[in-house]
Amino acid sequence: MKSLALTAIGLSLSGCIVGTIAKTAVDVATLPVKAAAHTVDAVTTSQAEADANAGRAARRADERLGRELRALAERCRKNRTLPSDDCRRVQPR
Repeated sequence: MKSLALTAIGLSLSGCIVGTIAKTAVDVATLPVKAAAHTVDAVTTSQAEADANAGRAARRADERLGRELRALAERCRKNRTLPSDDCRRVQPR
């Protein structure tokens, strides 16, 4: 009786183990495909995203130029210019 119960338990567990191994094999086989799909999605940008990124970069460059010009104007006003400063760029006309 004990051996029959152990055999039945062993057979039922082996089905679970085989199912788990099969599922793991499928997961391992599909992993490179899923990883490649995520990589392609991460690399590809839509035209709208590219336009938004270009606009952001242009605004940052414009803000940086504005800060530099304000700093130049301040240095020129206080007569503390650097050798590379051209005060004619910021003097009123």
